[in-house]
Amino acid sequence: MKNHEIARIFQVIAEYLEMEGVRFKPYAYQKAALTLENLKDSVEDIYNQGGLKGLKAIPGVGESIAQKIEEYLNTGKIEYYEEFRRKLPIDLDALIAVEGMGPKKAKMLFEKLGITNLTELEEAARSHKIAPLKGFGDKTEANIIEGIEFVKKSTGRFLLGEVLPLADRVLATLRALPEVQRADVAGSLRRMKETIGDLDFLAISSQPEKVMDFFVSQPEVVKVYGRGQTKSSVRLRQGVDMDLRVIPPGSYGAALQYFSGSKEHNIALRQIAIDKDYKLNEYGLFEGDRMIAGATEEEVYAKLGLPWIPPELREDRGEIQAAQAGTLPTLIRLEDIRGDLHVHSAWDGGVNSIAEIAQAAMALGYEYVGISDHTQFLRIEHGLDEKQLRQRNREIDALNEKLRRAGKHFTVLKGCEANIMNDGSIDITDEVLAELDYVIAGIHSTFRMPRVEMMARLRTAMNNPHVDIIAHPTGRILKKREEYEVAVGELLKIARETGTILEINSYPERLDLGDSNILAAKRTGVKMIINTDAHHIDQLRYLPYGIAQARRGWAEKDDIVNAWGLKKFLEFMKPGR
Repeated sequence: MKNHEIARIFQVIAEYLEMEGVRFKPYAYQKAALTLENLKDSVEDIYNQGGLKGLKAIPGVGESIAQKIEEYLNTGKIEYYEEFRRKLPIDLDALIAVEGMGPKKAKMLFEKLGITNLTELEEAARSHKIAPLKGFGDKTEANIIEGIEFVKKSTGRFLLGEVLPLADRVLATLRALPEVQRADVAGSLRRMKETIGDLDFLAISSQPEKVMDFFVSQPEVVKVYGRGQTKSSVRLRQGVDMDLRVIPPGSYGAALQYFSGSKEHNIALRQIAIDKDYKLNEYGLFEGDRMIAGATEEEVYAKLGLPWIPPELREDRGEIQAAQAGTLPTLIRLEDIRGDLHVHSAWDGGVNSIAEIAQAAMALGYEYVGISDHTQFLRIEHGLDEKQLRQRNREIDALNEKLRRAGKHFTVLKGCEANIMNDGSIDITDEVLAELDYVIAGIHSTFRMPRVEMMARLRTAMNNPHVDIIAHPTGRILKKREEYEVAVGELLKIARETGTILEINSYPERLDLGDSNILAAKRTGVKMIINTDAHHIDQLRYLPYGIAQARRGWAEKDDIVNAWGLKKFLEFMKPGR
């Protein structure tokens, strides 16, 4: 947890520095934050073992930043950060969560209107106090109001990527207790929804009181709502609420099914039970007063005449009918993936060299990895022009030759994440695009186009014979930004006509395509690819979030092109490549 706490502080420091117009230093703090956020080892353990020298060995951490990490570990705060907060006492995280509100705008609104938090921002926008300010205007003010409404709708929800690591740690500690025979996570997290309200855990134990004592006394617990003999509820420092229930072994499967949900899936199951003159609840499946199933989920489903249904499908979107017909999909698995095609290298501001990325991908058992650096339009992301792309490609060719000579059956692919301009053109010449193994193209600007214009833009890009994949196709940022004005049905039609692959972006803030759109793509026959959009090798571990989305969208191995071997994948590229 210290890694994430310090990373968040460094990210805010970068935003404060950006407010003040400081050059270069914000990037150093952003890079350090990115590294810490994705560090597998605890920064506290690194410090305890190697001191300041150990901290400085972390990529992106120099003397000054290492000293600030040391200060936090020893005192619980960083004075440099506290100075900024005293100088600009604003809730920066909340303000810049609103789309279109960057650090500099937040500073200006504080200086001009005294705005320090989201409530004051909304009051000022609705009172028409923002539009008259230089650099804002009516359209920006309207966008701020719209952004605030979106943020408010997301309040109380946490990204899957925020809570899954936390839940895994809690679950691991529960399972390690000698008093616990079995423990599982339930609720929407078990169904791997993209955002989660709270965490539900179930356990079997012959000594529930000891388990409850442990649960309510965890270091991260800041509030205990209730502590009972078989159920306790707490709030963690991160703002997440957690429940733990201890269930009798004979009812555990029924309880796991019931508390996993969804509500709609459970209602449908209960109706099947009623039709068979049974009663189904969290205690078991009953015929009259006699329990006929309950110890496992499998036996509950079997007694209802169904095979076990994977939790990700339990949304009452046809999964019960498919189970009855014996046509449940064989869902894509993490181990099916053969490569990640959306990885950024140090060439465009990522943290790691191409050689380091290749080594990390090989360690994951991949057959290939694709380097998809940004292109020239995205100057803020150090986008590459044609000359730089060719220089980078030569480095990839040399690395592949070195791997071949070493007897490695692994390939680094030459790609890019090109920019789709407002008219649908690509910001790199066709001549250079043709030299790449594949091209990902995405929208990174002018997000608020009317639907007709946005679809024309996407159609032009997808008709470019060099564009193979559309990155994060609907442009949503979870808890911050709605999708573009995209007609998904039309998008799928164009993708099918042009043979364009649509990305399932695994980055926790994106998860784009979302599950319902994945299901629509599958039913339309559009192929998809699950990528991480990694800017650090530790972000390669984001792939399970994309896998979860794909599974929720009923995707199978044949639907996902990077579940194929390299030869088949490259042969699928558009005709003329």
